[in-house]
Amino acid sequence: MDLNKDKVGIMESDDIGKVIWKFAIPAIISCLISAIYNIVDTAFVGFLNDTLAMGAVSVIFPLFILINAIGQMIGVGASSYIARLLGSKDKKSADKVASTAIISAVVVGAIFTVLTLVFLEPLLRLLGATNSIMPYALEYAKPIAIGASLPILIPTMANIIRAEGNIKVSANVVAIGAIINIILDPILMFSFDMGVAGASLATVISQLISVIILFIYFISKKGYLDVSISNFKLSKDIYYQIISVGFSTFLTQGLISISMGLLNIAAKPYGEALIAALGISLKLSSLVIFVVIGYNQGFQPIASYNYGAGNYSKLREAIKISIKRTTIFATLATIALMIFAPYAINLFSNDPEVIDIGVKTLRTTTFMYPLLGFTQLYAALYQSLGMPKEALIVGTSRQGLFFVPLVFILPGIIGMNGVLLTQPIADLLTVMVTAIFAYKTNRILKNKEHDNEKRFTINELSEV
Repeated sequence: MDLNKDKVGIMESDDIGKVIWKFAIPAIISCLISAIYNIVDTAFVGFLNDTLAMGAVSVIFPLFILINAIGQMIGVGASSYIARLLGSKDKKSADKVASTAIISAVVVGAIFTVLTLVFLEPLLRLLGATNSIMPYALEYAKPIAIGASLPILIPTMANIIRAEGNIKVSANVVAIGAIINIILDPILMFSFDMGVAGASLATVISQLISVIILFIYFISKKGYLDVSISNFKLSKDIYYQIISVGFSTFLTQGLISISMGLLNIAAKPYGEALIAALGISLKLSSLVIFVVIGYNQGFQPIASYNYGAGNYSKLREAIKISIKRTTIFATLATIALMIFAPYAINLFSNDPEVIDIGVKTLRTTTFMYPLLGFTQLYAALYQSLGMPKEALIVGTSRQGLFFVPLVFILPGIIGMNGVLLTQPIADLLTVMVTAIFAYKTNRILKNKEHDNEKRFTINELSEV
């Protein structure tokens, strides 16, 4: 199948704002559906009226994020490279990158499944499971561990599909999986009396169906890229390009997993109610984060393509428009979370202690979210341009560089408030670091726009 003129026309359109929406809306829907069905999953667990069960879901969530991070590393790294290759009209190399990425994801997924099953209980301890929560956590985690390869494969294939221009396919697949998950949750949990295990089994089944659909898409050659075993190539250059760009995504999401685990550990002295409240708050705030991530997924192929084609003026315009859009959304969403926090927390728990702590947690941890669009946009930009150093620093500041030391220091000084204030303070410091990188990057882009050169020089990149 040849890349049709419509897809090239979309990429090269003069109205960059509309182009980004064409790519971003399906990605936003996909990410938003993922966030919603995670929230619905948690809400159904809330119907069990058991704080320990809710605590188990909170403990497992970092593991789910970690597994997904592996898939995002492969998918984001491959899609960035593929988009740049397509921008420079090198389809043959793009076919090899896509095939290598998907087959590698299958192998990595199988290895991770085995490792997760072997070390499951120690891993849950590491993620903050208390003795009271552990039985529920094991029950919930076993199906997730068995199907660990699935959330690695889904983002890998979905990102590659977006890179080739088929922006609606991945969104439709995620939507189908989400609908199946929501249908299966009450059936397995209550009709079959499986409890928390039913919730995780519903997730695994829905993910399996999504993977099957994605494989059918590639096998039937419906896309532009030719994905096949014959195109698989054990190439150092391909793996370097994938990992060098994708590693920052893995590290960013991996640090989210670690930070959530550290929060659970920091919350242990204050009881299971705080652990449950943190989990609920993280699920609710993920609505904001996932929409921003979805928008950035739509922004990334546009940035990569225009970078590959040397269209720096369009790239600068895309950055300005995207920062404005994501900042407006994040601000409005944060205000809504602040206002409706009591009602939102009550959807997941009727425990007065969990509700009281949850409201305070949600309002405190999301205080700096209006600036989330700015920081996340630049992290996505550096991934798109194949700038791993910058992507690594900006992408890991929020949950790593600042969060990790703060979560160890603040609770020891101001107790439970230190647990809650760790994230907003880390967010503020991340904004400061990102602003420095953004200023220098924009200056270089402006110069390149005038010079109309095709690439940043190595020396200039080292100055960012």
